[in-house]
Amino acid sequence: MLTKDHAEAIARKLKAVMISGRKHDIAAIRYNGQSVAQFGIRRGSRRDQGHDYIPSQIHVTRQQAALLAQCPMSVEQWVAVMKEKGHIKT
Repeated sequence: MLTKDHAEAIARKLKAVMISGRKHDIAAIRYNGQSVAQFGIRRGSRRDQGHDYIPSQIHVTRQQAALLAQCPMSVEQWVAVMKEKGHIKT
């Protein structure tokens, strides 16, 4: 399960711009001026609350999202996946 800590780690790693919302902070991810993805990070005090919707919102599998949060997957590898899937135009 992806937690708030994982969500924050992914946002930091992908250098997301954080936008404050009422119940969620929105992590907006851009690459070379192009909007690629965005996801919400719940503001609730429970750090173990699930954020399992994030993989689909950043266009990766659940395993890839976990690897991204835990550091085995680099930003460059994520960008390569986004280019393969057509989410980033080269």
